[in-house]
Amino acid sequence: MPELVKSATIAQIFFILVAAVAVYSFVHAAQNDQRTTSCEAMCALRPAYAGQNRLAPDFELPDMNGKPVRLSSFRGKTVFLNFWTKTCQPCLEEMPALAELGRIARTRDDFVVLTVSTDAGPDDVRDTLKVALSGDPPFPILFDPESKVVLDQYGTQLFPETWIIDPNGIIRARFDGARDWSSSLAIDVGEMVSRWGGCPVEFYKSRPRGDFASICTDGS
Repeated sequence: MPELVKSATIAQIFFILVAAVAVYSFVHAAQNDQRTTSCEAMCALRPAYAGQNRLAPDFELPDMNGKPVRLSSFRGKTVFLNFWTKTCQPCLEEMPALAELGRIARTRDDFVVLTVSTDAGPDDVRDTLKVALSGDPPFPILFDPESKVVLDQYGTQLFPETWIIDPNGIIRARFDGARDWSSSLAIDVGEMVSRWGGCPVEFYKSRPRGDFASICTDGS
């Protein structure tokens, strides 16, 4: 009888171990699938930089009406922060797509499009915007003619440049050059950074790196 009890106990322990391994494997696979799904847009767009450890420098600049607008006033929303200037042709080519994203943002409460121009002020860009957009811009435009924010705080020298800042004010990605911001991928990235955790892949010079880099490189 003791031998039967011993055998039964061993069998129970073995069953528990097998079940634990199965549960771990299932949870691990589910986590990997979730990470892969959350990173699809980021992997496709290949930002120049992506991370989760840099707080966006706060600033306050005047808008088209001279009203001061502070970046941190958008806390709680994902911010698409775009730097541009009217002498930058790629900026103007990108503007209609950015405007489309701005119109979409107006219908939602989870993200916003905010642009900063290094031109002199509203009168300096009004005609340019009419040509580029065939109407009024559907997003706030702030002015930084001395580049105290664009260059001194963010280090931007080439335009256009777009920073994606999560609801907690953390820089999650930077995109150098013009992009099609009207694409579903742009919205997917905005939604991804709004969620807790988001995509764990880091990017440097448009190359994925870090512990989760394989999410973007496997099968590519």
